[in-house]
Amino acid sequence: MAEEKKSAAVLAAGGVAAVLASACCLGPLLLVSVGLGGAWLGQLQVLEPFRPFTIAIALIALFFAYRRIFRPQAACAPGEACATPRNRIAYKALFWGVAVLVLVAIAYPYVVPYFY
Repeated sequence: MAEEKKSAAVLAAGGVAAVLASACCLGPLLLVSVGLGGAWLGQLQVLEPFRPFTIAIALIALFFAYRRIFRPQAACAPGEACATPRNRIAYKALFWGVAVLVLVAIAYPYVVPYFY
């Protein structure tokens, strides 16, 4: 059970870091697209200097999550969450979802000028 919590915590850390990494750039676009706007939206640009740090945190968290999730099933003790095929599939799907989120956070500032 502790192993399952560690895997979930590492994935959650990667997801939160990816969201924070894209808060300065992708955040305003998402907020405007749902109808929120105003002068305060420009204040999210203050988070731009922290973007490299949050991307680094996200990549480190993904590295540790990858090591924990994609290890051989034989390394799992019977009864642990990683020994259950259903849990392994769910964690792998969550991992790839978070990995895509991190990739979007990294690529967004470089790709967005092509849309204007």
